[in-house]
Amino acid sequence: MKFKGFLLNISFLWVEGMAIFPFIFLRRKAPSRFLINHEQIHLRQQLEMGIVLFYIWYLAEYLIRLVQHRKHYLAYLHISFEREAYQHQADLEYLKKRSFWAFRKYL
Repeated sequence: MKFKGFLLNISFLWVEGMAIFPFIFLRRKAPSRFLINHEQIHLRQQLEMGIVLFYIWYLAEYLIRLVQHRKHYLAYLHISFEREAYQHQADLEYLKKRSFWAFRKYL
């Protein structure tokens, strides 16, 4: 699968980037390749799970991690989807070799 998403610049976005299939919303006009790759990993996760199930799982896991870590940012960093994306954002070839539902390794 080679779909890369549609990049949209939104200067008032509260985060650097956000993937909501089929879009990648970016705060800056010239984002790093690593940020785009990170968000493309999220698009792949969304396609694999189905968009609605992805967001239900994401929210549920965030709430579990929030109880565990008691801080928003730590909870966010420990979500399996984020762990996979951060681990591989610098590997621009990752999506070519990524296995199906690879985020499970990060649960």
